[in-house]
Amino acid sequence: MADHGEVQYATATGNDYPEHEATYETFVKAASVGTIEVLTIVVALAIWGCTGHWGFASLVLIIALVAGLISFARGSSTPSIVGLVVGLLVLAMTAY
Repeated sequence: MADHGEVQYATATGNDYPEHEATYETFVKAASVGTIEVLTIVVALAIWGCTGHWGFASLVLIIALVAGLISFARGSSTPSIVGLVVGLLVLAMTAY
């Protein structure tokens, strides 16, 4: 049986704990930006499917693409959130 002692990552050879933390941060940022981008695409599909305004839906999809690229480049989810808010505003304006 293996010894169930305390695992010490800081002193183990071959472990690069700061690199593990940086990889985790990158994963969390990519997951959050990706989730916001998927929500923006769903809003664009709602604009197209429910209201029939394919031109506005295409515009929201282009905004989502540009915002996603900027978000991944900067490492911030703010441009994606702005794209989602713009999409929701367009959906609200075209719903009536």
